[in-house]
Amino acid sequence: MKIFKILLTLFILLCTFNVTAEAKNKKNTPDYRLEYLNLDWWQKYNDPVLTGYITTAFENNQDLKIASLNVKQSEQVVKLAFAGQLPQLGFQGDVFRDFASSTVKFGDVVIPDYSQSNFFLPLTMSYEVDIWGENYLKTKSAKKQHEIVKQNERASYISLTSAVAAQYFNLIKFDKLIKDQEELVKLQTEIVRMEEIKYKNGLCPVTELMDEKQLLTQLTEELNVYKDKREVVSRALGVLTGLREKEPDLMDRSDYSDLTILTIPEAINAEVIQYRPDYLKAEDYIEKIGIDAKVARRDFLPKFILYGQAGFSAYNLGNIFGNHTFKSLLGFMPSIDLFTGGAKMARFRWTKLELEKAQQLYEKTILTSVQEVNDSLSAAKTREKNYKESVKRYNLENEKYVLADKKFNIGAKSKLDRMKDQQRLLVAEKDEVNGKINYLLSILDFYKTVGGKDITTVNDSL
Repeated sequence: MKIFKILLTLFILLCTFNVTAEAKNKKNTPDYRLEYLNLDWWQKYNDPVLTGYITTAFENNQDLKIASLNVKQSEQVVKLAFAGQLPQLGFQGDVFRDFASSTVKFGDVVIPDYSQSNFFLPLTMSYEVDIWGENYLKTKSAKKQHEIVKQNERASYISLTSAVAAQYFNLIKFDKLIKDQEELVKLQTEIVRMEEIKYKNGLCPVTELMDEKQLLTQLTEELNVYKDKREVVSRALGVLTGLREKEPDLMDRSDYSDLTILTIPEAINAEVIQYRPDYLKAEDYIEKIGIDAKVARRDFLPKFILYGQAGFSAYNLGNIFGNHTFKSLLGFMPSIDLFTGGAKMARFRWTKLELEKAQQLYEKTILTSVQEVNDSLSAAKTREKNYKESVKRYNLENEKYVLADKKFNIGAKSKLDRMKDQQRLLVAEKDEVNGKINYLLSILDFYKTVGGKDITTVNDSL
């Protein structure tokens, strides 16, 4: 009975310590996903509708939920690995009926044929003494894999929130383009009407009228394309945010004129890649495989298992808890594999090769990350320049239209010519809209390549 109490007490103490420590850690750990969401960055756009969509995607998007479930699954894998460091306690009863059909002799003592029941109800404990730290390393490896899965989740948040913002900006862009295009179609319709009057009066050739009609069909076709793309973008935004119950044309958005342009840095430190999920994953993977190599090496060493049983054994169920029915044992079992067909050596060599491959992958990740950061910064700067040039072109076109309007007011310019000047102004405005949205989208690409960090202050945090 004393051994039974020792085994039971040891098991309860170990399990209680594990559960208490885990509950304490969960209680003090904030929701790390809020950091992945990075609302402070999105609030820099001063657009509550955009931040509302980001928050809605956080709550509803299935890809984010799947990524979070993957993290929870990896947590259970860590617990499964940690369970190998703890003693195992179980119950495995043995109840059978023995029918002895031959005479049994113990020296001069003869036992004739007999039959009897046997009842054995023990608690069994086993514990692998982790002398070499192999089980501890397995748990450590599982934790590294858990960190890799968390980086996958973080990458999902960066990618999805950027996609939400990109679709949102595109939706605003097509709103503005459709508005300008409708005005162009309206002007061109009036121009065609006036050209028809000129043609009937013999003031223009038929080819001039046909050219204006052809331009009207082109503008109308372009308007239909814009409307179709707006429908596609609004549906995509609905899927990303989980707002499938809303009609595409009812998606909320701000006005084009309210969009905020953020300033990008002229240059960026290459150390910014340390924030990228793929870089952190490559680091964690090297550490994990390094741990696995140690596990494979220590698998050649002998193992030592402490085991024990404590329970009740009787030949009659009614006396199972009676006097002199308690039975216990305690043992220590060393074991070593002498021949496994080369399996352990193959596993060890495979792990070493995987470690070498992980190192090459790490080097490749560094080079690729630096390239992507530089490429995205260069693209953003180019689109910024192009956007500024489109603004200059629009301002010049606007000045020309103001002069044309003054000429029209004093009778020095026809109404038809002024309408064509107005069309050129609308075309320049469309170019400015495309330039602005393209610049905003390039900022989002840059945001993703630096690992979801605030690009306006990322150099300050290095």
